[in-house]
Amino acid sequence: MDMETRAAAEGGEGAQQIVAVMESMDMETAVAAAAVEKKKKKKTTTGGRRGRREMRRIEDATSRQVTFSKRRSGLMKKAFELGVLCDAEVALIVFSPRGRLYEYASAPDLQKTIDRYLNHTKGSTPANVKALETAGAQMCRSESTALKQKIDAIEAYQRKLSGEGLQSCSAQELQELELQLEKSLSNIRQKKEKKLMDHILELREKEEKLLRENSVLREEYMALPLLELATRSVEAAAAPRSPVGEEQAEQEKEEEEEERRQRYMDVETDLVIGRPGTSSLQ
Repeated sequence: MDMETRAAAEGGEGAQQIVAVMESMDMETAVAAAAVEKKKKKKTTTGGRRGRREMRRIEDATSRQVTFSKRRSGLMKKAFELGVLCDAEVALIVFSPRGRLYEYASAPDLQKTIDRYLNHTKGSTPANVKALETAGAQMCRSESTALKQKIDAIEAYQRKLSGEGLQSCSAQELQELELQLEKSLSNIRQKKEKKLMDHILELREKEEKLLRENSVLREEYMALPLLELATRSVEAAAAPRSPVGEEQAEQEKEEEEEERRQRYMDVETDLVIGRPGTSSLQ
């Protein structure tokens, strides 16, 4: 009995130890889970904060319009709260991307606030404007200095190309100048040859044109006597004839017929009678 009681007691102590170990493990697990949950919450609150947006233009037109409406309403609300809570004179002017005007003024008239601003800034130059003017003047001076240096360098190089101021040049610089001059001379010769060839082609075209015109004039000159003869014939046919002229024309015509008849009558012919080679000439 004592052995059984001792075994039971030892078994109870072992069970209690097991329960204690399990409870400690549950506590460690709960602590670890709480730490992980805390880290998740920290990440969501720091890295993924709602409403935080990169400062650049929104590409989507719908999202851009929605953001504009929300931010405009918030800006109007803040301007109203500033005017009411602090008794300040606030004026706000906003133009939408489509050109629509939104305005707010704590004063009864927005134009009065604008006039007050213009009167306040009249004759006074803001510090940022002065800074911009100073920076602009300094930039202009630096640009003018750089341009002056470039002009001086170009003028010195031009003098060297013309053969002046070569005392300070090294052998390498003189060789580069020589190569540059040869290249320039080659370009000039090519340009000159092209100009001469173009002028020669132009003269040839003019020559061909003049030859064509000369040929046309020669043909017209050759056709001129025929034209004059035809004109005279027409004029002679159209002119009234006198009896003496008609008689003379008839007489000339008869003489031409007589000459033609005599020319036919004076032709000699050989007549052969009988066999060939035996008959005599009649």
